[in-house]
Order: sequence, then C-alpha cells, then structure tokens
Amino acid sequence: MDQAPLQRRTLLDELDRHWIALTLLAWVAVAAWSMVDRWGQIRWLSLGDTDDNMRLMQVRALLDGQGWYDLRNYRMNPPVGFDIHWSRIVDLPIAGLILFFRLFTSNSWAERLACGIAPLLPLSIAMLGIGATVRRLISPYAWPLAVVFMVGATGTMLMFMPERIDHHGWQLAMLSLTVAGLCDANGRRGGAMVGIASAVSLSIGLELLPYAAMAGAIIALRWVWDRSEADRLSIYALTLGGGSTLGFALFASNANQAMRCDALTPVWLSVMIAAGMLLFLLARFGPASRGMRLVLAVAAGAAIVAGFALVFPQCLGRPEGISPELQRNWLNNVREAKPIYKHSFRVGFALATLPIIGLIGAAIAAWRARRDPSAVGWAAVALFTAFACAMLLWQVRAGPAAQMLAIPGATALAWLIIPRLLGNQSVLVRVLGTAAAFLIVSGMFAGMVLKYLPIDRPKPYEKRVNMATGDCLRTTVLLALNKYPAQTIFTFVDMGPRLITITHHDAIAGPYHRNGDAILDVQHAFGRSADEAHAIIKRHGATMLLLCPNAAESTNYKARSPKGFYSELAKNEVPTWLTPLPLPARSPLRLFKVD
Repeated sequence: MDQAPLQRRTLLDELDRHWIALTLLAWVAVAAWSMVDRWGQIRWLSLGDTDDNMRLMQVRALLDGQGWYDLRNYRMNPPVGFDIHWSRIVDLPIAGLILFFRLFTSNSWAERLACGIAPLLPLSIAMLGIGATVRRLISPYAWPLAVVFMVGATGTMLMFMPERIDHHGWQLAMLSLTVAGLCDANGRRGGAMVGIASAVSLSIGLELLPYAAMAGAIIALRWVWDRSEADRLSIYALTLGGGSTLGFALFASNANQAMRCDALTPVWLSVMIAAGMLLFLLARFGPASRGMRLVLAVAAGAAIVAGFALVFPQCLGRPEGISPELQRNWLNNVREAKPIYKHSFRVGFALATLPIIGLIGAAIAAWRARRDPSAVGWAAVALFTAFACAMLLWQVRAGPAAQMLAIPGATALAWLIIPRLLGNQSVLVRVLGTAAAFLIVSGMFAGMVLKYLPIDRPKPYEKRVNMATGDCLRTTVLLALNKYPAQTIFTFVDMGPRLITITHHDAIAGPYHRNGDAILDVQHAFGRSADEAHAIIKRHGATMLLLCPNAAESTNYKARSPKGFYSELAKNEVPTWLTPLPLPARSPLRLFKVD
C-alpha cells in the first residue's frame, strides 16, 4: 500500500489541528532569529526612532513612581515638562519585562533585553490574526504560506523588530484581528473581535482610526445587504462603545481628559459611544427592506458626521492643532506624513509592490468566490486592502499596514498559481517557475530588483547627512556627555529624546506636536541672530549647547537661514557667550558652555 497519500493526509491534518501551536512555534523561531540578528542594537540600546526613546522614558517614569495618569516627561523642557498624547497600554509589557529581568541582572541590561523582546510580542498576535484570516477564506492549510509572506513583508516586519518599542506593532496586531473578525463566519465572535480590536487600537492612539472607521462601515454594509448580520453588527457596536469607554477610563492620561483631537479624549470617546448606540439600535430594530436599511445606515453616518462638526468644530482641521508656522516649518516636512508619490522610486516601489499584488489577489479571490459562502469575507478583505492602498496616497506611514493587509490576497494568488506550476510536466517550470512565482507574488522580488537598479541611489551628500545623524545618536558618543554634571542642554529637536534617554542631562524639545512652543523656540534660536538665540537659550535655563554638524535637522537651518545663528556656528563664527567644551577626539558632536 502506498504510504505517501496517507502521510500527506496526516501532515495536513496536523497543520489544521495544531495550527495555533505551530504558528506560535514559527513566531518563536522568527523572534529568536531577530534577537540574534539585532543583538548589536540590543546591546547598545540603539533605539533608532525618537518615539522609541520617549516610550522608554515613559516606562522609566512609571517604574520610578510617576502617576499612572501623568504622562508628562519632566526631563524635557524643564521644569514644566513635556506633554505627550500617548497612553500607558504599550508601557505595560515593557515595564513587566524590565521588572522580570531585574530579578536576574542589572537594570541597564533589563532595559536592553526588554526593549529587544517587547516589540516581538505583538508579532505573535499579528501572525495568528493573518493565519486565521487565510484559514477562513482560502484553506485550513494555507496559514504557513501566509506566515512566510508576512516575514518577507519588510515594511511590516520593521514595526516588530527588537528596539522598535513604540506602539505601531501593537496597533498592527489589532488590525490583523480586525481583518480576521471581518471574515469570520461566526457573526457574534467576528463582531466582538472587530469591536474589541478597534477599541484597543484607539486607546493606544488614533493612527489607525481610518481603518477602524472602514471596518465599521464594512460591518454596517454587511448588515445592509443581509439582515441576518444583525448579531454581528450589534455585538460590534456594544464592544466598540464599551471597549472605548473602558480604554478611556483605564488609560486616558490627565492631559487626554481635555477636549483634544489627537487621542482618545472625550471628543473621540463621544463619537465611539454615539456610533455604538446608533449601530446597536439599527441592528435591533432595522427594517426588513434592504433599501430602508441602507437609508438608515447612511442617515446614522450622516448624523455622526454632522454632530461631530457641530459639537467639535475645533477638530475639523488637522488633529494636532498646531500653529501655521509650526505646520509649515515642521509637520508638513515629516517624511512619513507625506504621500507615497512624494517619495523616491526606491521607497515607493518597495512599499507599494506587495499591497498592489494583494489587492489584485483579493479581487480575483472575491470574484472566484462570488457564489460561495466565503464571498462576503473576501469582499470585506478586498475593500479593506483597497482602502489600505488608497491610504498610501495620503501618508506613506500607512505602508506597514497596507503590506500586512495585502497578505491574504497575495496568499490567495499564490494558492491559485503555485499548485499549477508544481503540477507542470516540465522540470524547468516546476522549479524555476515556482520559485519565480513565489518571489513575485510575495513581493519579495522588489527588494532584489532595487539592489541592482541605479535609480534614486543615495547621493554622497545624503549619505554624509545620514551618517552624521546616526553617528551623533550612538550610545557611546552620547555617554561621553555624562562626564559633565547633569544640566539642561539646548540641542536639536530630533536629538532631545535620545539625549535624555542615554545621558543624565535634560533637553528642551522633541518632535511632538503638543509641545509646539518648545519646538518653535529651538527653530527660532538656530534660525535667528546669535543675540536672539542667547535670549531663548537662557530663558529655558539651558547651560550647554550641543550640536551635531551635518545632521539632517541642521541642513534645514542652513537652508532656511543662511545668516542665522546655526549657519554662523557651522562656519566657526562662535559668539563670545559660548565656550567650547572638550569631548573625545573622534566625537561627531560639538559642545559649548553657555555664559
């Protein structure tokens, strides 16, 4: 008796029966490899983004006894401190890991290990969420392919890598659960999953608010089309409103209890509760007529929008609520906030390839399933993927989410194409064709192509600026500043968070919109005359000035103000009230005492 079919059947049964355990095993392998691969960054606490540094400072403050609802950082812009619009949700796993590792090692190493491991935790949820989606829509055996595709989605995976401790990984994990809930045939479970995931994501931050709104719209459309979806809609409405209320009560900081527009404040909490109530009433008492259900759903949406505009007119513009000057000189120039078409071909091609492939795959799968029970789930995924692709035309920071949401569609395309290639009689087609199809459908070919394309390669000037920026933020470089007594240092906005994380010194500003006055003070000081700079620096109580020549931020000051304070310093025209202070011979920094 041929044992091959039986063995194959047994293997498939194991993949189906133990998919959760096997997915978590794959996650452990990816996490272990990531820790080894990035051990250098972990060892030197190389928190590459300003947000990662501020997140660690927030956790440190919590462990040092700062109030649960007090998220003000008092080492930035002392003595009043520096407000932030985040919540404590993402702080909890980092703090828990630090406390755990303190049992075995020093606090310094506990922090390094925690910052290495914490970003990998939400990756397990994301892998399970995407795995559940492809199991429901494609095949119970398709999840390993989706896991491989996810590991190859570099834009998404960067959000889960060691040292990336900011909130983006957790929000992506919630987004993966949202997609899984949208295509869940069990209406109550699917509605609850979407509602809870949306509430948790909004309690972390508003970055994925558009996706949460789109998910709610898809669930409402399912109910409009099929009245039997009322249970899904009602459970979603209750969990969204209730979850947002609980998230606000447990995690909204003192500052977020004001009527602000940039976080889950009373403004957006009111919207979530109102939306939940209206959707619940629609689900419970909706008419039998599909046309009337559509009219009521549109009316409910219009009522929420109109109410928001009337009650919270201050939130109709940009949620940051900053001055026109700061928007012009800073926020409009943030690279990740620009649309994809304003970036180089290398950036755009790498980010957009997988989302486009995923959209094509989702559309084909939805068409093929048009007479199957999975048609509604595929329609939801296709809509969500199309929305994610459209978001790239708004801000390039939508790239990681767009890549992750593309995985079900890409997996469906591979599930359609690869078996046909593997069954071809030609060895060449079976081997080379399958390999090529895998690289193309997964989007992994994009990175390989870019290595050999001469388009948009960094110019020597860009390389010099990038190298200077990175060198100045190195742990060993900044630690040299600790030989001076702790004091307030006036430095670039982008250096502030890293400075207070690595050294015992305080800083003035970081790139956070709620502290626009401090950011403008730094910009004015470096862009105006030396005398005006002196007055601003003294007003902030700073006793040292720190520069990183050729850093990206410094190029802005030279370009905007060729006769300003920083431009003079760059030409070694140092005013009398500054005294150079010694640093190690090869330090890329310049340090001055302020008289």
